[in-house]
Amino acid sequence: MADEPQRHCIEVACPECGQQQLEPALVVSTQCRACLANFQVRDGKGVVRKLPVTRLAAPRNDADPEPAPLPPKPPVVRRFGPPTPPTRSFLMRLFHPVKPPREVICFNCDHAFTTIGEAQSSQCPKCGGYVSLLDYEITQPWNRRIETCGNVVIQKSGSVTGTTLRCHHLTAFGELASAVHCSGDLLIRTHGKIVGIIHCRHLRIAKGARVEFLNPVTATTATIEGQVRGQISCSGAVTLGKRARLHGLVRTTSLIVKPGAQHTGTIETVTVPPATEHPNP
Repeated sequence: MADEPQRHCIEVACPECGQQQLEPALVVSTQCRACLANFQVRDGKGVVRKLPVTRLAAPRNDADPEPAPLPPKPPVVRRFGPPTPPTRSFLMRLFHPVKPPREVICFNCDHAFTTIGEAQSSQCPKCGGYVSLLDYEITQPWNRRIETCGNVVIQKSGSVTGTTLRCHHLTAFGELASAVHCSGDLLIRTHGKIVGIIHCRHLRIAKGARVEFLNPVTATTATIEGQVRGQISCSGAVTLGKRARLHGLVRTTSLIVKPGAQHTGTIETVTVPPATEHPNP
């Protein structure tokens, strides 16, 4: 049984040095184990490997016509900038519309720049700082700091206390007891006292809401349709809706009171934005 593998081998002699060595029966070429010469195996015998033959082109006759030149290669067009988005089907555009580009303000250097609508984070091109674009929906007690250029929604079951909110749009259905810096709109649809200094672009108190601000509110414009008590400073106009009830000091460039609205307190008309105008978050 030990000699069984040798039945499928043949003995081949090297054509260079005559060294005898065993090779598989289906061998085509091999190398001599003595002189390391490469040779071919034909009909069980070793033969010298044939060298490759170099074929030279036929001599050219002067009477022959000139060969046609090769067509020029098309120029390589290199595109710089963001890649072109792929084509989307009608159903994709209908159920998943593309979000428009959004304006972002860096938290570190207040530099404004534009990014795509689907982005969840970005980097400031001026200072290189990280800017979060995540949206938050708060449905339980929350006491951690939020700093994002996205939107925040506080549901009725949620509450924010003892922290600072920096975001774009803020909608409050639940308890809000923290400082707020909004680069966009602040919409309040809740009842109760709001603790913390408020800075926003547009303040809106929804119809049916009853709010008491324990600290000054600074905004660009304000629209009040519910009941508000507190101090409001606006560099733009303040509009009181039909059923609005406003108690407190109002500093504004103009006050628009619709029929049925009431205001109790002091009105100060300013010609320049207040010195406490909110900074860009």
